Amino acid sequence: MPTLTDIGTLIVCTTGTCGGRPRIAGTRITVQYIINEIRAGVTPEEILENKPHLNLGAIYAAIAYYYANKELLDVEFAAYDQECDRLEADYLAGRRS
Repeated sequence: MPTLTDIGTLIVCTTGTCGGRPRIAGTRITVQYIINEIRAGVTPEEILENKPHLNLGAIYAAIAYYYANKELLDVEFAAYDQECDRLEADYLAGRRS
């Protein structure tokens, strides 16, 4: 007989893993990754096809976590994207010199 899953256990934040960003428990798949895929038009079912080690419950938990914390996460996502852009620019500048 299947056991019930407490959805509060599906999303975790661990210092030192994925920069402490929220992620699907037991994986390195961040909530930000899931949301970026959804924003790009990828369905949860398509995410599952590409990441078969996940399950739909975890993917939907990531989506629910995002919407429950949207204002804060949008700020964090923007800061992360800016840092990635800065690192990329630094890397490219170093390659050109």
